[in-house]
Amino acid sequence: MSQISVHWFRKALRLHDNPALLAAMKDCAEFYPIFILDPWFPKNMQISVNRWRFLIESLRDLDESLRKLNSRLFVVRGCPAEKFPELFKKWKVTRLTFEIDTEPYARQRDTEVVRLAVEHGVQVIQKVSHTLYDTERIIIENNGKVPLTYTRLQTVLASLGPPKRPVPAPNLENLNGCRTPIKDDHDVEYGIPSLEELGQDPKKAGPHLYPGGESEALARLNLYMKRTSWVCNFKKPDTSPNSLSPSTTVLSPYVKFGCLSVRTFWWRLNEIYQGRKHSDPPVSLHGQLLWREFFYTAGAGIPNFNKMEGNPVCVQVNWDDNKEYLKAWAEGKTGYPFIDAIMTQLRTEGWIHHLARHAVACFLTRGDLWISWEEGQKVFEELLLDADWSLNAGNWQWLSASAFFHQFFRVYSPVAFGKKTDKSGEYIKKYLPCLRKFPSDYIYEPWKAPKSVQERAGCTIGKDYPRPIVVHEEVRKKNLERMKAAYAQRSSNVAAQTEVEIDKKGAKQKRSEGSSEAEVKAKKVKVKSN
Repeated sequence: MSQISVHWFRKALRLHDNPALLAAMKDCAEFYPIFILDPWFPKNMQISVNRWRFLIESLRDLDESLRKLNSRLFVVRGCPAEKFPELFKKWKVTRLTFEIDTEPYARQRDTEVVRLAVEHGVQVIQKVSHTLYDTERIIIENNGKVPLTYTRLQTVLASLGPPKRPVPAPNLENLNGCRTPIKDDHDVEYGIPSLEELGQDPKKAGPHLYPGGESEALARLNLYMKRTSWVCNFKKPDTSPNSLSPSTTVLSPYVKFGCLSVRTFWWRLNEIYQGRKHSDPPVSLHGQLLWREFFYTAGAGIPNFNKMEGNPVCVQVNWDDNKEYLKAWAEGKTGYPFIDAIMTQLRTEGWIHHLARHAVACFLTRGDLWISWEEGQKVFEELLLDADWSLNAGNWQWLSASAFFHQFFRVYSPVAFGKKTDKSGEYIKKYLPCLRKFPSDYIYEPWKAPKSVQERAGCTIGKDYPRPIVVHEEVRKKNLERMKAAYAQRSSNVAAQTEVEIDKKGAKQKRSEGSSEAEVKAKKVKVKSN
């Protein structure tokens, strides 16, 4: 029987390696590819104009690719639970396909959509394609628990074998005998939104460095995969957080939006590694993809993963609530040029290097400002093109030494760290032009420059550029003591919980032994009475 299929694009904004899309096209008479502009996201998340632009470009590119298959993308506006019953009836749908999403809201949303589909007699097909592995399978293989270390994840994955190979992109043969009904007013009802429709001002968008879409993603992948020596020798810690052009691939936004399949990326790397000496996880490019898998699995299996409270793996820290400090950090006005340059790059371009994220996250939390990682998570969620729920929460817990990483005494210096790879401060001069004329001796600590130097540079500290909001050497020592106290409290709580569990087991055993004694007495009485 020919099906009337709807494929629901969500994170996999691509044609290549999209098994759910191929399932929609099988034995299909009519095919409707849709994307839903769900109002839940802008209501519950902060999304920058740069991220909206990336999404719109990805949808446009997807629509162009579908046109080559004699189809079009249908952008539906509204809540999925309200729109699907309408679409099921309107298009007489018999099959719905989509890729599995592990985030809390997505699970709740998808459960409701599946229920509605069953109510309307619609078959639902879900496929894993946004992660290398099925995160549920990883947890099952780890005795029903989330692997809490990278090494443990590697051990579990070794037992599962390599990730599945990507499936090919559909072609016209896949749609043989299948059509997409397109009306003349398609763009009026189902067209791709503009920034203005989404309430965004295009003039506020930053430089157009990373265009969205599958075509751009594959072009960037092909470009980097030609650099076989670079790929084989890649070690993430050896790359520069403050180079004037990115020292990594910047493929993360494309993987986040699903413009690039993570499995395609994995297997392309695998082809290059074959027969060549190469770096290994965790520092290799394969290793970076496994970090993504690590945090996706943690996000799928740990309750309240994006919060401190109610999160069983997170150290409970009594963070300060200093809105003035938070604002200064978010706007790049802390008085520490390395930190401020990073935050300026983030706000304008939507991307910063992995190690730059380390520096500003440590500065906000345990290093200097003692502000909760949840606040930093919100800022990254808004500004990063590659803002990803699981990775964002996991990395912020790691960098604040709240979970996964517990060497809280290792603190990034907001001065010395940047100097390692950019002694003259060219990166700072690029993003903080007010400091451009400062000599390299003072570019990381301009407040130490004599008045005459500041005047020659045309920038007076405290007037044209802020003084440091904290003294790093002083707050670092204070915060180390606070982290020690938080860890001591955690150890005390764990010990107390262990005692409670032991007491419970002991009480249970005594009850059990008591029952046995009672049973023996009962048997003796029974024997006597006989």
